[in-house]
Amino acid sequence: MMDWVLSILSDPNARWIMFGSMLLGFSSGMVGSFTYLRKQSLIGDTLAHAALPGICIAFMLSGVKSTFLFMLGALVTGVIATLGISVITKYSRIKQDTALGVVLSVFFGVGVVLLTRIQHGDYGSQSGLDKYMFGQAASMVRSDVYTMLGVSVLLLVICYLLFKELKLISFDPGFARGMGYPSGLLEQLMLFLTVIAVVAGVQIVGVVLVAALLVTPAAAARYWTHRLGIMVALAGLFGALSGAIGTIISATTPDLPTGPVTVLVVTLLFGISVLFAPERGLIAKEIRKWKTKTDYKAQPSKHQAEVSK
Repeated sequence: MMDWVLSILSDPNARWIMFGSMLLGFSSGMVGSFTYLRKQSLIGDTLAHAALPGICIAFMLSGVKSTFLFMLGALVTGVIATLGISVITKYSRIKQDTALGVVLSVFFGVGVVLLTRIQHGDYGSQSGLDKYMFGQAASMVRSDVYTMLGVSVLLLVICYLLFKELKLISFDPGFARGMGYPSGLLEQLMLFLTVIAVVAGVQIVGVVLVAALLVTPAAAARYWTHRLGIMVALAGLFGALSGAIGTIISATTPDLPTGPVTVLVVTLLFGISVLFAPERGLIAKEIRKWKTKTDYKAQPSKHQAEVSK
């Protein structure tokens, strides 16, 4: 088994893809833990779709395929999307889930229009931007991995330094506001971190699937622990493990894309967690029910005990 993995990693291209996928899974799982606990799972999907017009605009302005420029453009439109969500929910009676759906639809529609214009314009079909819809991990090079590494380190440092504050607004933002914390600023920071994680993952899994890497590792980790610190670490671990396994499967199977396989792997880990987690897993719950029922039947009822006296 190890020889087989080492033979795959001997290919420099596969090695960079694996490292990039692992970094993406780690950072997405870590940030997604706070998004999951705040019941904002749809925010990742919204920001991912909002990244598409930013990528298209960056290409139209520069005329070159630059990962850095694409990330910068996606970051700008992602920030605009978060501000739009905040404005809609603050100054109208529309709830956040509806605002997320509206922003998702508008930005994705604009992105598809711009993408169609690019494909039928002077740039031609060689622009390759359609790959960002579903991801193209095979296009990653060393510089992209270094960018992913910088993003992962940035997210890790911010989450570590502000862990107490992010924990507080995740569980009780009202209490955080009462304690004097700038809960509004912290919530915007949380959205900004989500934007960064989404933008970094668009190249690998695409705008359609990147939300899965934010939500699924966190949901899987939640089954294994009651402590937030351990949950964040497990979510990062599950995301990184999914990236590694997804790359190996994709490298050994012809015409099998890395991004969707990575999403399927993390979904499998979620299924394993749902079934086999020691306390919250379905099997553990059934075992506890069976033990409770067995113990109840083994003990005589009060009426039987009184009669025996």
